[in-house]
Amino acid sequence: MQTSALTRRPGMDWLLLLSVLALSVLGCLLVWSATSARSDLTGGDPRAFLEKQIVNVALGLALLILVLATDHRWVRIVAPLVYLASIGGLVLVLTMGTVINGSRSWLMLGGLSIQPSEFAKLAVVIGMALVVAERAEGRWRPRVGSVDVIAMLAIAAVPTALILMQPDLGTMLVLAATVFGVLAAAGAPRRWLAVVAVSAVAAAVTAIRAGVLKQYQVDRFLAFTDPDRDPLGAGYNVEQSRIAVGNGGWFGNGLLHGSQTRSGFVPEQHTDFVFTVAGEELGLVGSALIIALLGIVLWRALTIAVRTDDVFGRVAAAGIACWFGFQAFQNIGMCLGIMPVTGVPLPFVSYGGSSMFAGMLAVGLLLNISRRAAVAPAARMQPAKRVLVRA
Repeated sequence: MQTSALTRRPGMDWLLLLSVLALSVLGCLLVWSATSARSDLTGGDPRAFLEKQIVNVALGLALLILVLATDHRWVRIVAPLVYLASIGGLVLVLTMGTVINGSRSWLMLGGLSIQPSEFAKLAVVIGMALVVAERAEGRWRPRVGSVDVIAMLAIAAVPTALILMQPDLGTMLVLAATVFGVLAAAGAPRRWLAVVAVSAVAAAVTAIRAGVLKQYQVDRFLAFTDPDRDPLGAGYNVEQSRIAVGNGGWFGNGLLHGSQTRSGFVPEQHTDFVFTVAGEELGLVGSALIIALLGIVLWRALTIAVRTDDVFGRVAAAGIACWFGFQAFQNIGMCLGIMPVTGVPLPFVSYGGSSMFAGMLAVGLLLNISRRAAVAPAARMQPAKRVLVRA
């Protein structure tokens, strides 16, 4: 009863919530299709992964409601604790983590597997937003200056370095794009944005030359530049993904009827390559629906950022939009062969608890910001709009 009354308050962004729910339902169906015929994964139970994903969605919604019901002042108070907890999780991964697919990114707790790097994305966003908000509201400086940018980059540097040490290239790229977007949304000077972009490229080159990245990660980049270089090795995922997507045509072969999907030709199809299931079984129309729903999520996140006159809320909402946007582009792009294979999940669609929980927490924060967004005068709204348009 209390939760129902809460969600009826003015400012509840129902379009955002319904889009996320629709993506989650489609994700459950696609995960079911990708795993139901894989006895090597399910142990003979065709609904095993479907049931697990439904539980993931349910727990994620519980976290969403928890954040939505929390007073915004508590959100800011808890933000440093969330950041420190994510750092602790990343350190534990390096010391006692489990290696899966060549990357030490997972913590095994009983029968559960947790990927702390997924929560680090949200922690970095709210940590950087909190730095900007505290300095802006303290009136120390009228604009975001070099000290502010350095403080924000310091917040992002620690988890980024720990993720690179795993090494988890996909998450590091998403985090780098998110940091860039947060800086732009906060109003950082353009020279700093240029420095960050150049530094990111230099760090990537250095990581490759220093041998930080695994050989299979380097091979994936080489296969991206030349798909025919190793069609049975590093380029196998991309080749099979293209075949599966092209096999769907306009309307697809129908759920549970994709030949590539049922035969298990596409590796990791229920996680990183779940979009290929949509391409083959739902066709261009179904795939476009998923992209449209993701577009609505990004649109509503940016709208919330523009509407709020709270600095913390504006920067956090814009950062979440950058996170979801780049990660979705990276995931769909690698399924279509227009981006290198880096192993990132499709938000709210791919199988996995950590990604679902982090995404739902972020949506809960967006809804929290939306509910408390004041109807500010037009003059007060213009600076936020200019900053977001420039970002």
